[in-house]
Amino acid sequence: MPCEKTIIATQHLIINNQVMLNWNDLRFVLETARQGGISGAARVLGVNHGTVSRRISAAEDVLGARLFDRLASGYIPTEAGREAMLIAEQMEEQGHRLERQMNARDIRIAGPLVVTAPQMLLDRFLGPVIQEFIQKYPAIELSVKAGNETLNLAAREADVALRVSADPPETLVGKRVAQQRYGIYAAPELIARDPGADTPLDWVSFGNWPGPPKEFLKLRSQLRRQLVVDDIYAALAAVRAGIGATRLACFIGDSDPGLRRLPDTPLFPYMPLWVLTHADLRTQPRVRAFVDHASSAIKKARPLFVGDVPLID
Repeated sequence: MPCEKTIIATQHLIINNQVMLNWNDLRFVLETARQGGISGAARVLGVNHGTVSRRISAAEDVLGARLFDRLASGYIPTEAGREAMLIAEQMEEQGHRLERQMNARDIRIAGPLVVTAPQMLLDRFLGPVIQEFIQKYPAIELSVKAGNETLNLAAREADVALRVSADPPETLVGKRVAQQRYGIYAAPELIARDPGADTPLDWVSFGNWPGPPKEFLKLRSQLRRQLVVDDIYAALAAVRAGIGATRLACFIGDSDPGLRRLPDTPLFPYMPLWVLTHADLRTQPRVRAFVDHASSAIKKARPLFVGDVPLID
C-alpha cells in the first residue's frame, strides 16, 4: 500500500496542473534513479552534478515528498521516488513512440540515420557496403555506432542494428540475412609445430566465454590456455603472435592474412547475422533503404560467412 506522501506525489504528477512536473523535471529524477546517483545522471544528461542536485531538490519541494534517500552508496529511490520514476518512464516511452511514429511518416529518402554494428563486421565487411550506400543515397546523413552492446532502438539510440544473435529481441523486426560458421585459427608457425591428434594445443581464451567450444574439445581435448583476453582485437593480436589458437567466425579468420585454419578441423555452426529495426520504423524510407541495401550485400557474400571462400595457401 503506497504511503500518504506517495499518493500525494502521484496525484500532483497526474492531475494538479499547478504543481505537476513536466518531462524536463522528471528526466532528472529518472536518470538519477537509473544511474544510482547525481554524478552518473549529470554525465548522461550533459550537465554538472550541482544542476542535478538542485533539480531533484526542487522536484521534491513541488511534490511535497522525498524522492531519494541520500546514502553513502548512492541515491536510493523512496516509495514516492519509485512512483515518480514509473511515471517518468511512461512519459519517456510515449515521447519515443511519438518520435518513431513521426519519423515513420517521413517519406523522404533523406535525413539522419543511425546504424549500429559489431566492430569486426565493420572492419572486415561493411566498409565497402556503407560506401556504396552513401554514394547511392547522398541525402541520408548516416551515423555508425560500432560495438556489440545492446542499444535501445525504441529510444532511437539507433535506427538499424546489425547483430550476431541466436535469438534477437522480440521488440525488433528484421531479417536473418546470413547463417554463419566458425573455425579454429592459428598462426602458421604454431600450426607448423603442432603435432595434432591428442597432443596439447596452446589456446587463447575469451574472458566472456566460459571455455573452449565443446564441439572442438571432442577433437582436441588437451587445450593449454596461454592467455585470456576480453576483446576480439586482442585475441587476433595474440593468435597472430603465435601465442595460441582460438575460435573465430569464418568471416574474421578467413579474411586475416596472418591466420590459417587448424588442419584436420571442421567448421562448426555459429550464430546467424540479422539486420533489425523497430517495428514502428520498418517502413520508413531511409530505414528501408539501408535494410534492403545491407541485406542484399550480406546475402551475396554468403560464402564468406559460412567459410566457403578459397583459402590462402
